[in-house]
Amino acid sequence: MAKKNQSKRLTNQHKKSHGVVGIFGDKAKLHDVTVGKISHLVIEQLEKEFPQLSFQYKKGIKKEEINEALKKIDPELGQTLFVSNSSIKPDGGIIEVKDDNDNWRIVLVSEAKHQGKDIENIKKGKLVGKNNNQDLMAAGNAIERSHKNISEIANLMLSESHFPYVLFLEGSNFLTETISIKRPDGRVVKLEYNSGMLNRLDRLTSANYGMPINTNLCKNKFVKHNDKTIMLQATSIYTQGKGKKWEAQKMFDSMIEVSKTSLRVLGSEIFNQITKSK
Repeated sequence: MAKKNQSKRLTNQHKKSHGVVGIFGDKAKLHDVTVGKISHLVIEQLEKEFPQLSFQYKKGIKKEEINEALKKIDPELGQTLFVSNSSIKPDGGIIEVKDDNDNWRIVLVSEAKHQGKDIENIKKGKLVGKNNNQDLMAAGNAIERSHKNISEIANLMLSESHFPYVLFLEGSNFLTETISIKRPDGRVVKLEYNSGMLNRLDRLTSANYGMPINTNLCKNKFVKHNDKTIMLQATSIYTQGKGKKWEAQKMFDSMIEVSKTSLRVLGSEIFNQITKSK
């Protein structure tokens, strides 16, 4: 109930501020604002900036819908489905816009994942490991489940020229620089960003073809190799670098940027709606 009330307060504050400035002030730099709640604020902002367009929010998408999209590209695709109600539900949900043909097109898919509590544990003086005698815990592989959702959305959007999948990472398993944390007893523990024991970023960069992180990669990249042209659907991966928690405002800004890139790519297909409103 508390989280629902918090979401309502944020929405009301957003409306009163008449824009994005003010919603995430000093008092609103809340770390427990979920990416799903921010998605709802993103769609509100898009509706305000583009009142001539129709947007909708979805929590997830069924596997059979993904298969249908694949079949439209080639009848041999999208044939296999074992569980009829199978679906995917990215943390932040899916935002779509209606095109001139009344089809809903994806403009944003978002997720936020936390992995690695070493910083929190060290600050508390908590030792970890089988015998509770280690400063650091070997990183797990839970984050790799994100690859499934990324692959499914890539299948769904195989006919598109954009891929607005945004993945926010936080925690000690996603460091991009070495940091030092002091324990309550004064001892300093160093977390090496390039430690194979800790870092799991390399297990996710396959989703953006090794391109830069903290970069909007929404617009698909077309590369040529010999006589072939290959389309790359790259995930926009964002990490704080020092293991810090994401501030809601920064997540919001990145999500808005990617959403607007999607609209630019779809421009010619929603162009009539824009011109009719002028």
